[in-house]
Amino acid sequence: MTQLKQLFSGGARSFGMVFALLALIVIFEITTGGKVLTPTNAQNIINGNSYVLLLSIGMVLVIIAGHIDLSVGSVAAAVGIIVALVIRDWGVPWWVGVLIGIVCGAIIGAWQGFWVAYVGIPGFITTLSGYMFFRGLNQFIGKSDSVPVPDQIQSLGNGYLWEWGPQTGLNNSTLVLGILGVALVIWSEFRKRANARKLDGVPVPTIVSVVRAGVAVVVIGYLTYLFGSGRYGTSFPVAGVILLVLVAIYWFVSTRTITGRHVYAVGGNKAAAALSGVNIKRTNFFVMMNMSVLASIAAIVFIGRSTASGPFDGTGWELDAIAAVFIGGAAVSGGVGTVAGSIIGGLVMAVLNNGLQLMGVGSDMTQMIKGLVLLAAVAFDVYNKVQGRPSIIGRLTGADRRAIAAAAAPRATVPAAE
Repeated sequence: MTQLKQLFSGGARSFGMVFALLALIVIFEITTGGKVLTPTNAQNIINGNSYVLLLSIGMVLVIIAGHIDLSVGSVAAAVGIIVALVIRDWGVPWWVGVLIGIVCGAIIGAWQGFWVAYVGIPGFITTLSGYMFFRGLNQFIGKSDSVPVPDQIQSLGNGYLWEWGPQTGLNNSTLVLGILGVALVIWSEFRKRANARKLDGVPVPTIVSVVRAGVAVVVIGYLTYLFGSGRYGTSFPVAGVILLVLVAIYWFVSTRTITGRHVYAVGGNKAAAALSGVNIKRTNFFVMMNMSVLASIAAIVFIGRSTASGPFDGTGWELDAIAAVFIGGAAVSGGVGTVAGSIIGGLVMAVLNNGLQLMGVGSDMTQMIKGLVLLAAVAFDVYNKVQGRPSIIGRLTGADRRAIAAAAAPRATVPAAE
């Protein structure tokens, strides 16, 4: 049992949704006659849902801090039309247009962050105002018309890693990406073993390390084959690479930096965070501004995939991002959630949507089913908490917390204040 707990330690918060994701993939693979786990379909899942996954990275920080952002779809629509217009009408290079879009997203985020952090208007009201204002701004600037974007922008939302080198049966760029992923997993496992030996004096059992790393290596190897073995000219999507880079950055920010700790502290207990010296205004400003920056990146990826920016871009994006975060394990009250969990939650929704489409289920029933899945995921967690039992997350992490507390107790030299 101890080895089992160690096997699932470190990422236990997300394991429940990982199992749900795997179950959905297996079910749809069977019911669709093997249409889910094909290179083309896997590439379409990433390309078609990358913008929601990008939004969920920022939305989870907003929700952890105890806020909500209803404006992300409208902000993305406004930034998308700005990028398309400055490239077409000003004649600037595509990469300058991208930078202008990200700067505009930062300015919009600073505007909303100011009202939330320094004026004290609730995020719900501030972003509801932004939802209406920036939707109108999109239609005003673009005159309710579609504006095409150049090929370079299209490659960001609909392109693939390039082909190069000798023929290996796989796309070599995807193969290199997979090898880097395997190397990262092995390095991370060695680092965990070294840290455990340094902190506790007891090394992680070898069988635990082998199984934990082995499962990850097998998954990465299969995904490398899946994405790299499609028709010539296709491989792992460029949008997926952008997503992986941002997930790595925000995982580090949320778990390894003072800023990330402050976000959790503010969402968990604002009064205690203030007494601890956390700058609450600056933290709230950061999460709101950061959300709009990520919305601008999502907009650039989306207009690249759709080849143009239009008046209906971003419609309903905020709901998809919020659903992904809550399905991924975030708490409605704030203080709980992870970047990895929100990505897994987004993939659950993406696979559910994709599988139902492959089965020929209409959009009306698809929306109904997705709504019920969101309600069931949150309701089951809330029910367990009300009944005095640990939530799904608590069941997975409770044992680790008790073990940590027991290990720390003998070392304590000063009793805690009552």
